Amino acid sequence: MKAGRLGEWKRKDKIMMFEHKTEEQAREEILSMVEEYYRIFHQKKKTYQEGDRIPYASRIYDEKEMQNLIDSALEFWLTSGRYTEQFEKELAEYIGVKYCSLVNSGSSANLIAFMALTSPLLNERRVCRGDEIITVAAGFPTTVTPYLQYGAVPVFLDLTIPQYNIDVSQLEKALSEKTKAVMIAHTLGNPFDLKTVKAFCETHQLWLIEDNCDALGSEYCMDGVWKKTGSIGDIGTSSFYPPHHMTMGEGGAVYTDNPLLHKIIRSMRDWGRDCMCPSGQDNLCGHRFDKQYGELPLGYDHKYVYSHFGYNLKATDMQAAVGCAQLKKLPDFVTRRRENFKRLKEQLSGLEDKLVLPETCPNSNPSWFGFLITCKEGVDKNQVVSYLEEHGVQTRMLFSGNLTKQPCFDEMRQTGEGYRIADTLVRTDDIMENSFWVGVYPGMTDEMIDTMAKLIKKSL
Repeated sequence: MKAGRLGEWKRKDKIMMFEHKTEEQAREEILSMVEEYYRIFHQKKKTYQEGDRIPYASRIYDEKEMQNLIDSALEFWLTSGRYTEQFEKELAEYIGVKYCSLVNSGSSANLIAFMALTSPLLNERRVCRGDEIITVAAGFPTTVTPYLQYGAVPVFLDLTIPQYNIDVSQLEKALSEKTKAVMIAHTLGNPFDLKTVKAFCETHQLWLIEDNCDALGSEYCMDGVWKKTGSIGDIGTSSFYPPHHMTMGEGGAVYTDNPLLHKIIRSMRDWGRDCMCPSGQDNLCGHRFDKQYGELPLGYDHKYVYSHFGYNLKATDMQAAVGCAQLKKLPDFVTRRRENFKRLKEQLSGLEDKLVLPETCPNSNPSWFGFLITCKEGVDKNQVVSYLEEHGVQTRMLFSGNLTKQPCFDEMRQTGEGYRIADTLVRTDDIMENSFWVGVYPGMTDEMIDTMAKLIKKSL
């Protein structure tokens, strides 16, 4: 009985916390408590000591992300709303494009970017099944997966080192009468040769998709003007998975300057519908019930008219709320990544007889995602990696290595159908067998970078 009374008293006490307060005042009090909660339970970070594990990536956040998250939760709109609109606007401004669409992952961003090119609205430039897309074999699978699943054919270029750039001489070899687009990632933040690739696409009337998931904040000088990567091709994509340049847990974005592509992207993201009204809004165009579409009856509700075979790939407003706080930190994140990369490379100078160290692509200023190391002849990559992992340095391969040698290609390799190799993948195989990378994320201190460099030297 006493326990029951105590519980009732506690409930009344909690209710009285907000008695005689407006909703806005109550919200401000809750967010103030969130800030205090962060400072007590999240802000305390253990100072790095030599011997501690050095991850390749980690989230960097403070009370602002947590406050935004709770603010959105208190609103309880859940699906895309005001934070989504704010994030799309601010990311578009940062990238330097007109249109941005938030999605639920970087993989979804690549899916939407490619599928937009299959729209009937693009007429003779649309990508059809059997058409070819030029790409590279050393990368993350979801740069390639969308067109394989659709029925288009990837044509693989080799990837060079130390800039791990595309072999431009292969572009012409890759070209055929079926080629419709080029879709390549800025690997580990280092831009590919955008000037050459862009000119190639313009000459042959090909679409260019920049997979910018590794490179948010990277810059490229195009015709004397510095531009953010992702803004130079027809479509750019980003990922906000925790290891990337900024995070909202899961999430991604698709951006473009082309209004028609933007319309298609939004349709593909939002079930394929023809209507552009945001969630919770109706009849912004004023013609919801007075038009005729396809063979539907005149006046059929425009909210249920579908111009594409689309998906539901929207992110939640709570994710966007975290992204809005992260976006304000992004310039500092980029600066720190560049500083960490520079420091690590300086520490490893003098090892060129054993290792190939990464080089910046000409005309670019990368926002580095990672530091790629390629072992020269006589140095066993597996032994180096094992040593680093045993001593607390987290390592990663260059994603799929040679994608065409992955198990998911077994059936296509056996039949010899479904993909094409432009020339050879000799250097891609070299990367697969001899390359790995370590992190340079903003949370790395100078001590962590120095320890990592020392361990790399010892591993040799």
